[in-house]
Amino acid sequence: MSINLNLELTDHCNIKCKMCSQSMRDEAHGVPMKFMTWETWQQSLHNLQGFNDDIHLCPHWLGEPTLHPQFNRFIEYAFAINTGNRLFREFKIHTNAVIFDESRAKLLLNLANMPSMAPDTFNFIHFSVDAFSREVYTEVKGADRREQVYRNILRFLQLRKDLGFSRPFVTLAFVVQPDNAHEAVDFFRYWKNVLKQQQITPRVTYDWPDRHIDTIYLRRLNSGDQEKSDQLHEKVVKQLRIPLDRPLRSAESF
Repeated sequence: MSINLNLELTDHCNIKCKMCSQSMRDEAHGVPMKFMTWETWQQSLHNLQGFNDDIHLCPHWLGEPTLHPQFNRFIEYAFAINTGNRLFREFKIHTNAVIFDESRAKLLLNLANMPSMAPDTFNFIHFSVDAFSREVYTEVKGADRREQVYRNILRFLQLRKDLGFSRPFVTLAFVVQPDNAHEAVDFFRYWKNVLKQQQITPRVTYDWPDRHIDTIYLRRLNSGDQEKSDQLHEKVVKQLRIPLDRPLRSAESF
């Protein structure tokens, strides 16, 4: 059995996604937004020792983890003390890739390939992209950061190739909604071609990725009119001719 543990480094975010509840409130958890302290991070990690179940660790929940001013230090420390996977068995990151420069990309790639723990410890980075064009990105994400985000992800993929690594895999996520559904095909074709140029055939899925492989993820929108959102999602899935190997609506979506 495994335990999925989210240690939220911050509930601050640097963009305002239309479909994210974090962007709709001044206080994400009903209290003023904060950054986790170094002492809390240290103690939380050390408290993981001795669990009988495998810990799957993610430093994220509602905020953008890379906004934390000590993000690199926090993640590097976690891997430094996880020799032999004594604290956590798996690790993942969710990010919008706005703050994801070359030095950060190299750090994460090197951590994912440390010989002191299982090679499949740091399995993937989930990039929340949600748009293809600059105009739609700005509309959906509430900030004009499309070029920066695409540049950061492309550089990460190229660095991974240059270093000869396969991990961490990437999930390129697109939450289907009225403002972006018309360019879902362009999004899919663009990233499929990028990966093809690196001799990678990605998995394409309409539900939470269930394999350790580079993935293009067309996610359904959770909304007040769920039936309408599901119908739009189904329309896009059929446009892309994604094989339906499970119900369009299942328990996991994040």
